[in-house]
Amino acid sequence: MPPVAPDLISPRSPRVSAARRLGKRNFRGKERLFLAEGPQAVREAAGHDGTLVELFATVEAAERYADIIGEARTAGARVHLASEDVIADISTTVTPQGLVGICRFLDTPFEEILAARPRLVAVLAHVRDPGNAGTVLRCADAAGAEAVVLTDASVDLYNPKAVRASVGSLFHLPVAVGVPVERAVAGLKDAGVRILAADGAGADDLDDELDKGTMGGPTAWVFGNEAWGLPEETRALADAVVRVPIHGKAESLNLATAAAVCLYASARAQRAFGGCRSVTES
Repeated sequence: MPPVAPDLISPRSPRVSAARRLGKRNFRGKERLFLAEGPQAVREAAGHDGTLVELFATVEAAERYADIIGEARTAGARVHLASEDVIADISTTVTPQGLVGICRFLDTPFEEILAARPRLVAVLAHVRDPGNAGTVLRCADAAGAEAVVLTDASVDLYNPKAVRASVGSLFHLPVAVGVPVERAVAGLKDAGVRILAADGAGADDLDDELDKGTMGGPTAWVFGNEAWGLPEETRALADAVVRVPIHGKAESLNLATAAAVCLYASARAQRAFGGCRSVTES
């Protein structure tokens, strides 16, 4: 049972100061640690072997989420009961939920992703908004992708906003970071993966691709910057540049929505008869 009073009173505590610094990218990179906030993220971190290092919780949160506290301790994490002021000082959200975890970096070497022969991959090239990056990661997880690759021109995967937007999906699938887009595309092609660049001005229509039956094989979708999409040199690397058709009067789709449409289209095609995911022999 947790004690009735917090054991970390002052935001000036060295451990609190160390946690607070992880809100900045340079400190995260130096320590190879990041913050995971809220019950969902902390629960996922506790269940990911060796990831959760420390956990700060208010007394109220420790009582409400006693199961998560127990999982954290079972995982070997050091648990600190803290005042609400301390949690607010560490947290990067306006309304903290009373749980803030410190986690080890999770990124996977790109070579390991290739060695696993992935069938569906999301490549984030030039994606700068952390909320979008986290949401695309969540979409990829939901669609059953085996990996996500963030290029060296994309946002920090461990930005607190990206971690929150992934809603725990960060802990579910391999993610490679800092990979030059040319290397990402070349490596995936060598692994037998077809490269599709998602672009609103693409020459190929997603509906047509589905109708032609060309999307059943291993596929990597390359998604670009929120404002200007993919540069020409990146589009030129792809096997096809595909647009999501707009059947109504909307001007366009935002990045996360377009990514969800593309990834689910591939997932559906791969699960259809003759696709690469669920072919059964008679």
